[in-house]
Amino acid sequence: MNDHVRDLASVREATDRLLAATGKLDNADVTQPSRLPGWTRGHVLAHVARNADALVNVLSGRPMYASAEVRDADIERDAPRPLAVQLEDVRDSAARFDEAAAVPADWSRTVALRGGVTDSASRIPFRRLVEVELHHVDLGIGYELEDLPEEFTGREIAFLVDRFAGNADVPAIVLTAADGRQWRTGSTEGDRVNVTGSAPDLLGWLAGRRDGAALDTAGAPLPALPPL
Repeated sequence: MNDHVRDLASVREATDRLLAATGKLDNADVTQPSRLPGWTRGHVLAHVARNADALVNVLSGRPMYASAEVRDADIERDAPRPLAVQLEDVRDSAARFDEAAAVPADWSRTVALRGGVTDSASRIPFRRLVEVELHHVDLGIGYELEDLPEEFTGREIAFLVDRFAGNADVPAIVLTAADGRQWRTGSTEGDRVNVTGSAPDLLGWLAGRRDGAALDTAGAPLPALPPL
């Protein structure tokens, strides 16, 4: 079961960490490339803010974005803004999300996201937590996958594993973390590929943040994963 109340508290804590870290930057830092191809740090911060508003739409029963084109245009529009404006937007949009989540509602209801994806409303706070935590890492300002809370890392691995489960284009995979935790994903047929490594490295590979070079496959080729 998803504990949306606990996840909302985690979102607030993660947002505070993000704001504290980015508050140490300057205007020039925001214009520098992030770890996401083609995006500056300003793009990342703009996306974090607009995602909060998009999830307000989801919780309110409206389309997540007016269109993919509007989503992209909004990020491009907001990316060049000065640091102070970026931080204010991240803070204010986070408050709007928190306010929307405080409205009494049926958290077991199904809500619509992008591209025909649906999910339980109770998982929306965790989806927001993923956005804040991973994009904090994407900024490239000293917050790494190894700094993510251990519980979050395990939950996000399980979430991504579930997305690839049953995908015929992904071979059968058994992932084993250094601490013994194990997950299965991919096809239900064929020989399995055993992939072993630290939880942060497994998450980085699954989330497209690392190339998997640190993972051990016992000599087998590391499977190629479809884009998220």
